Amino acid sequence: MKVSVIGAGNVGATTVQRLAELDIADVVMLDIVEGLPQGKALDIAQAAPIMGYDVDVTGSNDYADISDSDIVVITAGIARKPGMDRDDLLATNIKITQDVCANIMQHSPEAIIMMVTNPLDVVTYAAIQCTDLERGRIFGMSGLLDSGRFASFIAKEISCSVRDVNAMVLGGHGDSMVPLPEYTTVSGIPLPEIMEKDAMDRIVRRTINAGAEIVGHLKTGSAFYAPSAAIASMTEAILKDTKRIVPASVYLNGEYGLDDVCLGVPVKLGRNGAEEIIELRLTEEQTRELHKSAETVRSGISKI
Repeated sequence: MKVSVIGAGNVGATTVQRLAELDIADVVMLDIVEGLPQGKALDIAQAAPIMGYDVDVTGSNDYADISDSDIVVITAGIARKPGMDRDDLLATNIKITQDVCANIMQHSPEAIIMMVTNPLDVVTYAAIQCTDLERGRIFGMSGLLDSGRFASFIAKEISCSVRDVNAMVLGGHGDSMVPLPEYTTVSGIPLPEIMEKDAMDRIVRRTINAGAEIVGHLKTGSAFYAPSAAIASMTEAILKDTKRIVPASVYLNGEYGLDDVCLGVPVKLGRNGAEEIIELRLTEEQTRELHKSAETVRSGISKI
């Protein structure tokens, strides 16, 4: 197996580290900055005897090195700074995505593509237009990250193990995301049965602003530990064909009453990528919120 990660910044490099430690595929880290991916890859490779993984980790500035990849993860782009929202990144990161996708199609056209660059849903839509791949082979990592953040806040609030929390967040990766307490469980118990509504509402708000909260603390960058964990988890599900069901940003063609937009919904991950879209039964209010989220994404799409 071979996974290529485009971008050697914090998200990309930490993703490469996590993938190497999973010991499931050789990994190529590519960046346009000379020496950056080579140095970080060498550091990760030298940790292999200590951590016990036995895969090749290579740094490169040459897209020819991503040839024959099973999965290509795109993390390249500028990161948010305090006061910025994800849409502020749009113009620069769309241009980067166009260039990256062209190179992927030239050197590894059979690969499954996972988008990570923000604004995630708009960038995923743009990548689909650039590559013309079927929607199962190109999708965005967002919902699993947002769900992980939601779950971590829930576990903290009720003092339980994070392993017992299974959270669900739909919609766009931004201020319009739609956390679903009714589809969130703690050891199988629906969240509304064990948490007061005001506490749920507070945690939902914190989940929506979780990325900005981290940016506010860091000042000069954005989150990378949790995003890289989500990327590695989804990559493992694909390579091992586990059929995990997680939320991801995919192109919708009638599902949830939505067309021609990329949005976070539950999908089944397997060897062919996002193999199936799962349609949940939503309340009228949840449906309205999801459609409102879709309009926010469409607003970004209209700018490109």
